[in-house]
Amino acid sequence: MPLFTMISQFILGFSMIVGLHELGHMLLAKLFGMRVESYNIGLPPKIIQFKWGETVYSLGAIPLGGFVQIAGIADESLDTAHFGDKPQPWEFRAKPAWQRLLVILGGIIFNLLSGMLIFIALTFSLGDTYLAKDEVNKHGIVPHALGASLGFQEGDQITHINGRDFIKFTDIMEPRILLADGGYYTVRRQGQVVHIAIPPNFFAQLTAHQGQESFVAPLMPFEVGEVQQSSLAVQAGLQRGDRIMEIACQATPYFHQLKTALVAHAGKPVSIKYVRDGIEYHTTAQVDETGRLGFWPRILLNQVHQQYSLWQATVIGTKRAFEVVRTNLLALRKVITGQVSFSRSLSGPIGIAQIFGKRFNWIHFWSIVGFLSMILALTNLLPIPALDGGHAVLISYEMIVGRPLPNKLLEIIQILGITMLLLLTGYAIFNDLCKLF
Repeated sequence: MPLFTMISQFILGFSMIVGLHELGHMLLAKLFGMRVESYNIGLPPKIIQFKWGETVYSLGAIPLGGFVQIAGIADESLDTAHFGDKPQPWEFRAKPAWQRLLVILGGIIFNLLSGMLIFIALTFSLGDTYLAKDEVNKHGIVPHALGASLGFQEGDQITHINGRDFIKFTDIMEPRILLADGGYYTVRRQGQVVHIAIPPNFFAQLTAHQGQESFVAPLMPFEVGEVQQSSLAVQAGLQRGDRIMEIACQATPYFHQLKTALVAHAGKPVSIKYVRDGIEYHTTAQVDETGRLGFWPRILLNQVHQQYSLWQATVIGTKRAFEVVRTNLLALRKVITGQVSFSRSLSGPIGIAQIFGKRFNWIHFWSIVGFLSMILALTNLLPIPALDGGHAVLISYEMIVGRPLPNKLLEIIQILGITMLLLLTGYAIFNDLCKLF
């Protein structure tokens, strides 16, 4: 069932993104009087096919792409039989260059618009819930292994990023920060100011630690929350609201210390010092084999919730959508310069499906769809033959020079582009399989 959920989300999400992309091409082509011969979501074999007007609409069984066939265009279909004939008024090649350019960019425009709308809708409906920097700095942070290798220490208070103030604690792990050149954190440590540099390959290191949420976490004071009935915690006399201060004489004012102490004494009895209503108590409890007592903690950090007006959500959501593009451009530069591994950065259909996850959550689903929509727009804008960006470059050349490239050269460019994309797709799938196994 979890695997089915993951695959279903991938098919639905990816089909929506591709469908909107191809819809952008089709609608602009029809707007300028071009004949659209077919609109296809998915690749053959075809599951559903019907004709409406002059266009054949079809749904393919393989959800790995889609395409629109416009009369008189030299595209991935490699239909060049018409090149020797006189252009017909309804053909792509008969239209002015600026119209052809807009048709080529139509898919990118629709992906950008849909990505923006998704980010705006999520921002408007959910608002923001976050831990403020000042709230975290009341106690400081605890580094994970990667954070400790960077130079962070328990209790550090992060005050600035690249010399600038920030509001949300999560700002410290923004990809645009981790991918920037010469980045650093300013830390207050025992009354002293310390600068911690971000290495050029740090984002790649963090990506490799996929099971780790971050390189640092807030120190989290806690109290006993909900207690399971008939649990070891109940037998020890613990109640909601108790503050556990020591486990087996080890100080545990913060939750990570409690977890460490309990795991270290798994399956053993331990002494517990706790505070209830300002009074100190002592008890003994048996820790189960997994290092648990049987209660959920209540973290004593106050989160900020902020709701936005429609205009505020439009501004913030649009900014977040294009932040995806900016971050991936920074990552692409890191890949080109060799600071980030190409194979680690490249994902095929399996890798994309895993991003959706094995459980359905509508917020996560739409966040991923919005993210991928912006990524697809950026990818198609790259000036690679057979991609929209490659077509746009050729039409732009025609607009500047005043004449198109020879038809034979256009055909060769398309063949090279398609070959490149097929090889890249094959490598991406192979790379996914290597990561999986």
